[in-house]
Amino acid sequence: MATAPIEPPQRLVSSVSGDPESPVRQWLDALPTLVQQRLDDWELTLERVHAPGGRSSLLALVRQADGTPAALKLPAPGRRAGHEAAALATWDGWGAVRLLRADAASGALLLERLQSGVSLRSLPEAKALLEASGTVRRLWVEPPAEHPFETLAGRAEADAEALGTAGGLTRAAGPLVAEAQELRRGLPAASAERFLLHGAFRQGKVLAGERAPWLAIGPSPVVGERAYDLAALVLDRFEDLVAGSGAAAAVRRRVAKLADSLEVDRDRLRDWTLYRAVDAGVREAAVGDRQRGELLLEFAAWL
Repeated sequence: MATAPIEPPQRLVSSVSGDPESPVRQWLDALPTLVQQRLDDWELTLERVHAPGGRSSLLALVRQADGTPAALKLPAPGRRAGHEAAALATWDGWGAVRLLRADAASGALLLERLQSGVSLRSLPEAKALLEASGTVRRLWVEPPAEHPFETLAGRAEADAEALGTAGGLTRAAGPLVAEAQELRRGLPAASAERFLLHGAFRQGKVLAGERAPWLAIGPSPVVGERAYDLAALVLDRFEDLVAGSGAAAAVRRRVAKLADSLEVDRDRLRDWTLYRAVDAGVREAAVGDRQRGELLLEFAAWL
């Protein structure tokens, strides 16, 4: 059992600090107590809090009562934090980290221990994309009949507000934002695919493991068509493409290669990628990273 004070990593503190009355800030203040409760109730021994860690959850490396290593995750409260356990339970270790225990009240998850410092981002781009494609393919399964997951139509509708905050961008962004708005309305209804998707898939969310070479973590699960998940992979490490020569052609080649390798329609992958690039660009600009926002819009324009 741990007796020393539990300190959240600075990256997490910086990302969720704000209004003292907000649910996320209250969660942050209560986090040491929440962690200790899980350690006690689940008979876990704390090794260390993983740092620098993420911006929306705390991860602690622990050992179970029998000495087996595991990872304890406490996600910050939010619209998409609640169904990670359900998605991991559905996959049951197939292509994703295995869920060992979950606590509905706190949102805490006890997960199999992966190599938190080794993700697909450590591989050369071509190899990373190949491994990422194989991993995400395993996650695309039929959702349970009575599943709790949101649909792509619902997620796109909920994201509409973000696209409405594009006023801080250049006038040249107007046509792209308008196209993204149109795609937001039309894309979900135009596909009959209903797969369980990771929802936030990228190379940094695939870690090295013992049971399998690579396993996905941190889903933001949603039900819909595969092109939505694959669009995030097109965008992954987009800065490398932007910085290279012949960037526009390289972007289109990536779309074609990923679509063909995973048997996804090229045009729909292009459309979902444009939508997700513009959506991400507007969000980045809205929180103050105008340069990254503009780069994402430039990426979208090449599609």
